[in-house]
Amino acid sequence: MKVLAVDDSMFIRRIVASAASVIGAECVPAEDGHIALGVLEADPTGFSLVCLDWNMPNMNGLEFLKRIRADDRWKPLPVLMLTTEGSKDAIISAIKAGATAYMTKPFFEKDLTTKMLDCLGMGFE
Repeated sequence: MKVLAVDDSMFIRRIVASAASVIGAECVPAEDGHIALGVLEADPTGFSLVCLDWNMPNMNGLEFLKRIRADDRWKPLPVLMLTTEGSKDAIISAIKAGATAYMTKPFFEKDLTTKMLDCLGMGFE
């Protein structure tokens, strides 16, 4: 199982990697949407989850989300938005664009782990 951590913050990528290791997943980092698209293109079926920031240089998270949802290969891929964008409008925009779930920063690693499991269909009822 592999998780793609798309965030311009090395700190957040490390938290995602730590949470991924708790659930037995490998974490592949990407600093922005352009890099993340290249990672997905190199391994189109290899990822189980994307953890995605909204505010990044080059290609922001919402643009990235719209791009992968427009591609049949990645329509079913769960995407967890991890962002400081906490307004109701932002959340609605992300869900309409195809986000599976949404968490606002800051968050606790334990909560991230739980949300990742939920996105993977491995959460507790």
